[in-house]
Amino acid sequence: MEREKLQQLLATENEQLQKLNEIVVKAVEEQKLLSQKLYDFEDKNPPFSSKVADNVASFGGSWKFIVAFAFFMMLWMVINVYLLQKPFDPFPFILLNLLLSALAAVQAPIIMMSQNRKEEKDRQRAINDYLVNLKAEIEVRNLHQKIDLLMSEQMQTLFEIQKEQVELMEEIKLFMKNRQ
Repeated sequence: MEREKLQQLLATENEQLQKLNEIVVKAVEEQKLLSQKLYDFEDKNPPFSSKVADNVASFGGSWKFIVAFAFFMMLWMVINVYLLQKPFDPFPFILLNLLLSALAAVQAPIIMMSQNRKEEKDRQRAINDYLVNLKAEIEVRNLHQKIDLLMSEQMQTLFEIQKEQVELMEEIKLFMKNRQ
């Protein structure tokens, strides 16, 4: 009879551990689902204008652009000062200044569009990070509560097992006394 009770108590404890394990697995799967949802938010196919703005900003803010444009300006000046008898843009290089101004006037808003788009993506990533961190904090709190609950249930089970063991010891003691 006592052996059956012990087996029943151990089976109950095993069921509790399995339930806790299922809860933890479900929580981990939910975390994966949240992460997948946040990954799906990423803009995989931006519009053509955004691609152009990103490429212009990427090239316009690189050393390749600076070196290429410095080379272009030097070539422009050398051609107009030394190579042509009748330069199309003589010394104060008014046409070159006009080209530089036009390039800056067009390039600056395009770069700003790209920066604004990237800033919006960064803002959304920050919100997503906050949501993931919040979910992780909630999960940690839930796990603490589950562990506390598990510990109290295990303590109760251990006390019941201990009670059964004491009763068995008492029966053995009585049996031994009667035997003598």
